[in-house]
Amino acid sequence: MTKTTVDSDGPAYLDPETGQRLPLGTPLWRAPSGRPLMITPLPGITRAEIDPAQRSLWRYAKSLPLAVPDPISLGEGCTPLVRRRVDGMDALCKLEWVMPTGSFKDRGASVMLSVLRQQGIGAVLEDSSGNGGAAVAGYAAAGGLKAKILVPASTQPGKTVQMRAYGAEVQLVEGPRQATADEAERQADRIFYASHNWQAFFLQGTKTLAYELWEDLGFRAPDNVIIPMGAGSNVLGCDIGFGELQRSGEIDRLPRLFGVQPERCAPIHASFAAGIDGPVPVETGPTIAEGTAIARPVRLREVLAAIRRSGGSTVAVSEDAILAGFRSLAAAGLYVEPTSASSVAALRQLRESGVIKPEETTVLVLTGSGLKATQRVAELIGVPL
Repeated sequence: MTKTTVDSDGPAYLDPETGQRLPLGTPLWRAPSGRPLMITPLPGITRAEIDPAQRSLWRYAKSLPLAVPDPISLGEGCTPLVRRRVDGMDALCKLEWVMPTGSFKDRGASVMLSVLRQQGIGAVLEDSSGNGGAAVAGYAAAGGLKAKILVPASTQPGKTVQMRAYGAEVQLVEGPRQATADEAERQADRIFYASHNWQAFFLQGTKTLAYELWEDLGFRAPDNVIIPMGAGSNVLGCDIGFGELQRSGEIDRLPRLFGVQPERCAPIHASFAAGIDGPVPVETGPTIAEGTAIARPVRLREVLAAIRRSGGSTVAVSEDAILAGFRSLAAAGLYVEPTSASSVAALRQLRESGVIKPEETTVLVLTGSGLKATQRVAELIGVPL
């Protein structure tokens, strides 16, 4: 396993391709090379540095690369971790949809927009298949920022209505999900691009999932974390967070990370299976797991490195398996959007292949609420609206 060391010069933006460091005080969405930025490795915190007075992810504020005295917070984080039997298997389910806007994206939006507002940004642009846009719209409203959200024209109405309710400007873009991302980059010279896929501080929010699982489990790491994966922000967040906990001496090993993609759109899985760091040609098509339908993830190399570093792997799952996972979660009282259900399908594959053992501590990350996708769910279960 590759050991990551803390930069002695202090936190900075880092271009992973060139090694260039840039100051954190300047609002940036990408490096001069055109690549997405990371933040230099941080030392992590110990349990003594958790702020127990904060019932939100801001209880881990001391783990962030800079101080944020006035965060935009709606109480995000501190989501339930419940043991349920799904599809005949016992698993710990992390209910990340129990957030103010209904998905895990609230973690990244809270930290990212808090920092951008602190840096003087007053209006932001985001592109999203739904949950990221809703989170940015909601936290922009809470923080007094203007927001413009670009979404695919096929996005579930429940998500676009939510964005508009927060007061965001919503633009529908025809074509696949990638067309929306391309259009956002074209508009990024007119309004600051606060993309959940590009912004380094968004990952500083998603890393708090790792801290929270560690605290949920009595200050120990799980054996496995299974994560629905599109651009990979939750995979990278867990890699960053658990890496910091290892550096701070709070855990002695990293949990294995398993990134799940639908077979109809699985570019990260294809690269992992090929054993390379770059993209490989893949055919993509529509999937019920629309939240993970990212054809060209911008942090492909970093996501692959995170999964390999953990000793985990990628998993591609069929549409039928995703639907079966959705039904099994609903039967257990957990109403998620179909994207989240891919984690159950992956657990089934990993258990049947012997990669994950029944006695191991395995967490399924359930990322978004079923209420976000009422129209799609009604179609899947044959209920007329």
